[in-house]
Amino acid sequence: MPLLIVAIGVILLIVLISKLKINTFVALLIVSFCVALVLGIPLEKVVSTIEAGIGGTLGHIALIFGLGAMLGRLVADAGGAQRIAMTLINKFGKTRIEWAVIISSFIVGIAMFFEVGLVLLIPIVFSIAKEMKVSLLSLGIPMLASLLATHSFLPPHPGPTVIAGEYGADIGKVLLYGIIVAIPTVFIAGPIFTRLAKKIVPSAFEKRGSISSLGEQKEFNLDDTPSFNISLLTAMLPVILMLIATGVKMVVGSAGVGANLVLRVIAFVGDPSIAMLISLLLAVYTMGVNRNISIKEIAKSCSSAAASIGMMLLIIGGGGAFKQVLINGGVGTYIAAIFAGTTMSPIFLAWIVAAILRVSLGSATVAAISTAGLVIPMLAQYDVNLALVTLATGCGSAIASHVNDAGFWMVKEYFGLTLKETFATWTLLATITSVVGLIFILALDVILKL
Repeated sequence: MPLLIVAIGVILLIVLISKLKINTFVALLIVSFCVALVLGIPLEKVVSTIEAGIGGTLGHIALIFGLGAMLGRLVADAGGAQRIAMTLINKFGKTRIEWAVIISSFIVGIAMFFEVGLVLLIPIVFSIAKEMKVSLLSLGIPMLASLLATHSFLPPHPGPTVIAGEYGADIGKVLLYGIIVAIPTVFIAGPIFTRLAKKIVPSAFEKRGSISSLGEQKEFNLDDTPSFNISLLTAMLPVILMLIATGVKMVVGSAGVGANLVLRVIAFVGDPSIAMLISLLLAVYTMGVNRNISIKEIAKSCSSAAASIGMMLLIIGGGGAFKQVLINGGVGTYIAAIFAGTTMSPIFLAWIVAAILRVSLGSATVAAISTAGLVIPMLAQYDVNLALVTLATGCGSAIASHVNDAGFWMVKEYFGLTLKETFATWTLLATITSVVGLIFILALDVILKL
């Protein structure tokens, strides 16, 4: 019965969002209240359950999410992202242009959310494809593979950041393992899949696409943008700080060294929130003050970044409310009882649940957060690497992007594809990223247990 109630709740959510076009956050609240009542949560506790879910979820990620959005916007507005992309493209040359796009998209993808990175990089890919007389999609697929992998696996992106907090996973380890998994996944979903896609839908690689819907693009004179090294350092600093702290923690833990002032300082600086704050302050200087940009303009960029993620934060909060209802309503405990004594890996189970919800709901972030409500009670039964469960959840939530996902339509319109071509390229790419990512996560789990 609990699983049937969840299924009906998911169907109701789909109807509210897809058919009735109700705002996703409002739809999540409606479904959360309905499911809470049907699951038998006492009336006097329904509101507190919803509030606890929203507060608990946003309390962990709002700071990281907000600072990350501001950092990405400052780098973009200063031309730092364009400097990174163009420098790599010029260094790699025409024969290895695909790799330049992959690496630059991966770096930009770490610093910026998927939609922002896509809107920022697509004009660059368009101009490079035209200048070098190569197929637009042959560069677009590697770019999309990098952006999707960083979005699915790496903090400070919403999915992995939120889920790490819900599972209680070390976000530094999520980042470290995420990079290890993302690199080979991008190689397979990017260059290798591009060659396969050319045989599956050759017509898609003849399309020229259109970015007119993006409006007038801000053009930068590269000589007026920050240097490549400064741009790269600014974009990657949070990753560097978190990886250093994680590496030191792992080495110290295995060596049995006691905590001292130096180690505490490293751990403090490598905390995700502190790392993002330090990186933002550096960006204010390197992308703004050092280039004689007024504090007013810098503040304007930060404000616009914060405004742009407002609805996303509400949606994440709504997903957190739904997650808490599932936990307090006993659904997670029910699933834990079903799988008690099973040999199925919780990593695989988290991936399956997230994949089903992703296909049903469309939103990768909502699918990932909802998965937590079903999986968390079960984790207590297993000695499992929580960072890998986090990655598996994010990985499952990337699968099979289709017509109920905004990303599907963005790719279709920008690249000028038909529905069939979009399914055979973008949807298949997302599925390959998800499945291949799971394979590498399971392999890493085996290696870490040796």
